[in-house]
Amino acid sequence: MHLPTKRPLDLKRQSIYLLPNLFTLAALFAGFYAIVSAMNHKFDLAAVAIFAAMVLDGLDGRVARLTHTQSAFGAEFDSLSDMVSFGVAPALVAYVWQLHQFGKIGWMVAFIYCAAAALRLARFNTNIGIVDKRWFQGLPSPSAAALVAGLVWISHEYAEDLEPLMPALPWLALIFTLFAGLSMVSNVRFWSFKELHMRKTVPFVVMLLVVIGLLVLVSKPPLVLFLFFIGYGLSGYVYWLYCLILRKPRSSIPAVEDTENQT
Repeated sequence: MHLPTKRPLDLKRQSIYLLPNLFTLAALFAGFYAIVSAMNHKFDLAAVAIFAAMVLDGLDGRVARLTHTQSAFGAEFDSLSDMVSFGVAPALVAYVWQLHQFGKIGWMVAFIYCAAAALRLARFNTNIGIVDKRWFQGLPSPSAAALVAGLVWISHEYAEDLEPLMPALPWLALIFTLFAGLSMVSNVRFWSFKELHMRKTVPFVVMLLVVIGLLVLVSKPPLVLFLFFIGYGLSGYVYWLYCLILRKPRSSIPAVEDTENQT
């Protein structure tokens, strides 16, 4: 009987790039910290941690491309981190925060969101290089997480101003969580912002608009971020309705054919 020979350990093959994966690890930690904070009923910290994970998640890929340190390991690690930070964490935060009041319906909605995030990430990974990069198919998981976390954040940041809406807060949490989850697995297209090239020249007035935007953001970060992601979450449906209207045949105007690639 011959025993299989052991292959020598290839240290180079088992090594990983440190810098981009540190950002991914930090995003994973932020998602985990959001779960721990929710379990301790510190929901404002949980919401901020999810937004911090969004920033870190946006940096890891850019750092990898700038430093030429892309790898298959980094891509897989990023997907697992996204599942925790933008799938499991928002679902658990929403459940512990408000959805538990609905009993079975509450945890079912939380699971719908969590499962939708997993399906969204799996579909995104399998469609890389196939779909039109200008569009996301379904609401991106970070944006879906921002809808849930943003509602949590403003409810604590502006508790006194929102006092008349507090009785309806559990229903708002239910609606936002379900809307975010179903939007992730929909076929509605959302703009990916990948057409924006920072290295190209822009008119001088653009810098003025950036300054104004930063001032508005700094004035009330929770409210501005929440309103931005509400607008982004609705933008896909507005564009879908726009395309639907254009495709309708009319008596005097010929029907417009949709020649865009479905993503």
